[in-house]
Amino acid sequence: MKKLLLGSVAAMAMMGAAPSFAEDGFSNPEAGDIMVRVRGIGVIPNESDDLAGATVEVDDAYVPELDFTYFFTPNIAAELILATAPHDVGVKGGADLGEVWLLPPTLTAQYHFTDLGRFKPYVGAGINYTIFYNESSGDVSSMSYDNSFGWALQAGIDYQVADRWYLNADVKRLWLSTDAKVGGVGTVEVDIDPWIVGIGVGYRF
Repeated sequence: MKKLLLGSVAAMAMMGAAPSFAEDGFSNPEAGDIMVRVRGIGVIPNESDDLAGATVEVDDAYVPELDFTYFFTPNIAAELILATAPHDVGVKGGADLGEVWLLPPTLTAQYHFTDLGRFKPYVGAGINYTIFYNESSGDVSSMSYDNSFGWALQAGIDYQVADRWYLNADVKRLWLSTDAKVGGVGTVEVDIDPWIVGIGVGYRF
């Protein structure tokens, strides 16, 4: 699943980079336009930690995502990304540390390229604030996580299939750290740093 998502995004990005695919007759966004997208995403942690002698593992999750993009100009926009995902947490080869839900609303400033016809690549950078909730403790007496701010980078492409309808592929990298309080062990700093890879559809109002 991970390879399929990454391959699909890469293929769309390569097509978007080729001017020979550009076609006339499709409009660019205008100042004040809002695009709403629905994606299926894979949240793929790239975790590390400071737990001496063991490794904390956070599993992948596949969930829907909703995002809203506001265009200040045809090229400059801001996107708010909303999704929540459950993750199983454990020590590699050892204790089950239960499950936790992550809600990482992410706001990015974007630049959209508008000279490739139907293909409209974009890049973005911004911040996220991750909320941890619905923790379960697994094999330990208790688990809790501190909410945290982090950075985000983004790249993607919209393919215009009709005047206001788009197909979309998107990749984000979040820098996300938390202090995990493990009952009977203490506080462990965990860097989750997930890749978020998505494919979906969008409509521009």
